[in-house]
Amino acid sequence: MSRTVREVVFVDGVRTPFGKAGGMYAETRADDLVIRCIRELLRRYPQLPPERVDDVAIAATTQIGDQGLTLGRVAALLAGLPKSVPGYSIDRMCAGAMTAVTTVAGGIAFGAYDLAIAGGVEHMGRHPMGEGVDPNPRIIAEKLVDPSALVMGATAENLHDRYPQLTKERSDAFAVASQAKYAAAARDLEKDFVSVATRSAELGWGLATADEPPRPGTTMEALAGLKTSFRPHGRVTAGNSAGLNDGATASIIAAEDVARELGLPIGMRMVSYAFMGVEPEVMGAGPIPSTEKALAKAGLSIGDIGLFELNEAFAVQVLAFLDHFGIADDDPRVNPHGGAIAMGHPLAASGVRLMTQLSRHFAAHPEVRYGLTAMCIGIGMGGTVIWENPAWEGK
Repeated sequence: MSRTVREVVFVDGVRTPFGKAGGMYAETRADDLVIRCIRELLRRYPQLPPERVDDVAIAATTQIGDQGLTLGRVAALLAGLPKSVPGYSIDRMCAGAMTAVTTVAGGIAFGAYDLAIAGGVEHMGRHPMGEGVDPNPRIIAEKLVDPSALVMGATAENLHDRYPQLTKERSDAFAVASQAKYAAAARDLEKDFVSVATRSAELGWGLATADEPPRPGTTMEALAGLKTSFRPHGRVTAGNSAGLNDGATASIIAAEDVARELGLPIGMRMVSYAFMGVEPEVMGAGPIPSTEKALAKAGLSIGDIGLFELNEAFAVQVLAFLDHFGIADDDPRVNPHGGAIAMGHPLAASGVRLMTQLSRHFAAHPEVRYGLTAMCIGIGMGGTVIWENPAWEGK
């Protein structure tokens, strides 16, 4: 039988305000964060019958405790979706939510789904990265990777070693710019937020309405005085890296014809995506080959991309990408509202945060046709998704 591949669109995305590990969400369950996001999507789009949701894919890197137990299914039930709606968990470390989106997108394009919810959650305060894992000792003993490959900050130092032009000063300057751009755009970002009720045995109930990690007024002088975190006299500090964070995201992904049938907005149209592996010791270089592959599959070049949402796990990782593609450190197309260095990086949740922001940028820039979201991924990978702007006014 013949099949027609369907166009897949990003309808909309939401996120909780991001918290610091041990901060405002210290006594809030991880699953409740993503449940709140799913409920908000259903509230924003009452024209979407809940029974039309074909699947719920929710990512978490540390799938243990309140981030375990087939999280997508449990979150779907607790969010009030019908019991007929299935769900599942997914893990690709930092690219968990990105992979949730691309996975359901494949099902939609193939015709298995019409519409799905995809997102991610990470509560690094309750579940530090690596909690409960038992890496096979042979990966080190047989010298498949250097021990530094298992420490993300150490891989960032390795990236500095490999590309000496990526100096600490450049990383610090990029971090200062990320904080400044976020501060300038903070009010615009609030439209993506869903407020979360928090509790504290000491302070009682609260309401999370704003990101906790940003450090407005960050200066080069302040960053220069920070201790390097992963190597004596190194270059990676808490100031030029994303922090340890808690938060969740969720999005609606649909076939374009179904979105139009239901009267749902079309935030952007998926063009292509790719994941690639690199040497785990330089994990941060991952988005370079994944972007090259995604561009090749789309028949595009880097010059066709008018907006970039790049995850800022470490400033050096973004700088490596920019240098490779000949893009200036301060190019206004890159992370126009700042990035994870300012607002935080709750691992498996961040992919949908990037997509939601790119969708907003598309709406404000009808002169731009294509944009991309990209991120490095632990254990030596990169992921890239290329999107088309439905508001594009060109020919």
